[in-house]
Formats: sequence, structure tokens, C-alpha cells
Amino acid sequence: MANHKSAEKRARQALVRRARNRQVRSAVRSSVKALRRAIEAGDDGETQQKLRAAESRIRRAASKGVIKQATANRQVSRLTQAVQRAAR
Repeated sequence: MANHKSAEKRARQALVRRARNRQVRSAVRSSVKALRRAIEAGDDGETQQKLRAAESRIRRAASKGVIKQATANRQVSRLTQAVQRAAR
């Protein structure tokens, strides 16, 4: 447990950041799952829409530091490839 006033503040801030990061990460996972369901369903219009939403969420999470930039790039690349394969 924190003994100094500044350490107590840092602990409070860490709790807030952790909650926010978990929320952002959860939103990313949900949008990716929705995209994968749309790919399996075979709906091209919805798939493109879900891809844009998922990419936006992933990029936003990376810009906030929730996930690393390289991880975001890799996820977007793989999702885009999956959508292109499904469109054939």
C-alpha cells in the first residue's frame, strides 16, 4: 500500500487508467468479433462497414497506448486480408 501522498495519487490514477484501458480493449474485441461474424455470414456491405468500425477502434486504441502500434497494424492487416478473402 502507498505510504506517500504522491504514491496514493498515482495508485488512484492507475485504477482509473486501468478501467479505461479495459473498456477500450473490450470495445476493440467486440468490434473484431462482430466483423468476424459478418465475414462468416457473407454479407459484403455489412462486412465493409464492420471493417471500417473495427479499424477505427483498433487505431484509436493504439493512439491512446492501450495496444502497441505494431499490434494494431498487424490486426488491421489480418482483418483486411480476411475480408478480401471472403469477398472472392
